[in-house]
Amino acid sequence: MKDISVIIIFPFSQKVLQQMLVSLRKLQARISSVIVIQATNITLNKNQVNDWLNDICFITSKNNELAHTLDNIMDQTNNRYVLFLSHTHCLSASVNSEMLQLEQPKTVLTTGYRFRNHAIYLPLLALSKYIKKIGGFTNIHPPFNEAFLPAWLANLDKSSQLTIENLINPSVETRNTTTSAKYMIAQKYQFKKENLTSPSLSVLISNYNMEKYVDIAVASCLLQNMPFDQILIIDDGSTDYSLKKLLQWDRNKQVKLITKKNEGKAKALNTLLPYITSEFILELDADDWLDPNAVAMIKKHLLELPENSSLLYGNFRRWKQINDEVFFKGIKKGKQIHRPAELLTYSFPLGPRIYRTSTLKSTGGFLINDFENGRLYEDVSTLLQLIKHSKLNYSNFTIYNIREHQESITTINRSKWSEYLNHIDL
Repeated sequence: MKDISVIIIFPFSQKVLQQMLVSLRKLQARISSVIVIQATNITLNKNQVNDWLNDICFITSKNNELAHTLDNIMDQTNNRYVLFLSHTHCLSASVNSEMLQLEQPKTVLTTGYRFRNHAIYLPLLALSKYIKKIGGFTNIHPPFNEAFLPAWLANLDKSSQLTIENLINPSVETRNTTTSAKYMIAQKYQFKKENLTSPSLSVLISNYNMEKYVDIAVASCLLQNMPFDQILIIDDGSTDYSLKKLLQWDRNKQVKLITKKNEGKAKALNTLLPYITSEFILELDADDWLDPNAVAMIKKHLLELPENSSLLYGNFRRWKQINDEVFFKGIKKGKQIHRPAELLTYSFPLGPRIYRTSTLKSTGGFLINDFENGRLYEDVSTLLQLIKHSKLNYSNFTIYNIREHQESITTINRSKWSEYLNHIDL
């Protein structure tokens, strides 16, 4: 009985795709269709296609469209099961047709493999009706496609999962820093769910024309192993389609979305301040993203924050956006600063910035000076204001990911930093 639809997600190469198909041959009596989602055009000639496969459907998709592409595929799937293979993974030699069965209440078969020191778990087989029942792949927008299936799996009820180890093997092992960094983050999606209620922590996102990236920023706040108390988003008069994307997130009970005319980031963030009920606030740029364990890690460090400190900050993980991919550039480690002059010579933006809400509000919120009408370097101006009244505390942790790209306000206005330094009064 042909009861499986196979979906192959972003195969690493034409050679890897061929190996994936060879590994599926043992299931030929059950496979009804094979769909290959590809970032670039990969085709196979007739000599490369196994004789048991009459047809393979190729679909081209961008990384940020993967959830939508999978939902469209599921809408047209009538088979009982969907089997997923992605990137470099093939079925292991030990797999046979009899192993690939699910009985209620188990609806997803998961399997793990090791990438260097990281154990990564992926969904291998799932009941189609279960995928449709939970809404498909909506709101799964990880920062890179290697994390898509781990992020989706982390969102599922654990009691619905059946785990059998070593059902897949990487056909090739790519050894570079970007791949290692990606899989290290992908592993974090499977961290145990935690619930540390105190101290309370919210996140603020100000968006202006970040249509390409804002979904990833918001999704990274929702796909946490410990929830934020509030997710507050403001659209600062965007002229692209990013507001349309944000309106879809506003349906989530954890999210509050506000819109206003464009006046700059400082004024936008100050508009959110009256809505904050938590003790601390994390500021997240709309083109950046958080690790899945960000809330848990931050709260543990906040427990040790001295009462006279208004800000906790740590390290950045830096990524370079090139076309549709991000490439790891390294971790920029922070350092403790004590005086305004040290802040102004900091080699990169201080962050991630986790503010004590009461102190931020009492000092006037995000500072709006008359340089560029408060539209640039509002973070530095705010920190200069805070350091006059309190301490800024560094701690050695890395949960924040900066995306370097040509559309960022920082990149566009880099030449104005010296003008800002001449403008401010210490």
